[in-house]
Amino acid sequence: MILRTFWIFIQVLVTTMRVTMPTVYEAYRGQYRREVADSRLSWWSTKLLEITKVSYTVFNPFQVKLESGKPYIIMSNHGSFYDIPLVYIGLPGSIRMLAKKELFRVPFWGSGMRASEFVSVGRNNRQQALLDLENARQKMESGITIWLAPEGTRSRSGELQPLKKGGFKLALQTGATIIPMGIRGARDIMPPDSWNIHSGKHVEIHIGAPIDATQYTFERRDELVEEVAQQIQELANLPRQNKNFEQQ
Repeated sequence: MILRTFWIFIQVLVTTMRVTMPTVYEAYRGQYRREVADSRLSWWSTKLLEITKVSYTVFNPFQVKLESGKPYIIMSNHGSFYDIPLVYIGLPGSIRMLAKKELFRVPFWGSGMRASEFVSVGRNNRQQALLDLENARQKMESGITIWLAPEGTRSRSGELQPLKKGGFKLALQTGATIIPMGIRGARDIMPPDSWNIHSGKHVEIHIGAPIDATQYTFERRDELVEEVAQQIQELANLPRQNKNFEQQ
């Protein structure tokens, strides 16, 4: 078990470096191209699932596609590191994660995220968080789809945690369409706070009905949060903590 997990980590590291190093180099030389980064992220996601022998099924009953020129925010549950490649598998496009700043300090991976236009967000400094959301807005205006986990962090209990409001503020400011997504089974591959990786699992990616944030006002933001929370809960087939959202 230990040797197998170690071997998987080595393969994941090598795969990550194969997409990170050329992207960092190209960004440094001013030769970065978004479509190339999109292709690398798609390859990286597929390769990670192949390494761990993960099979998957995508359920997209509303035939959701990311249309050019429209602002989108994908919001999903978050229970495992493997949610990241699964989101890229579920909805192809120029998707970048809104991620906590600590991830940008991870060797290789953090540099690649920065070079690939991922957006960092600070959770402990309100003023910095506002600046980070403004950066995310600018990325969206340039054609990037933002993916975020409104729970704020991976769920340790297996329940859908209270949703934080920052992403909803961004959706209202940009007039974005929110795409709820539910990921089932990622925790079985790599649970939170564990280095154990279990191969041969099957996961499901459920894409919900798009929600037009322009149909809501800031005064009705709680209603928007609740609609998204209900969809994610149903799509991910998760129990839910009592509190619907956090005052952030």
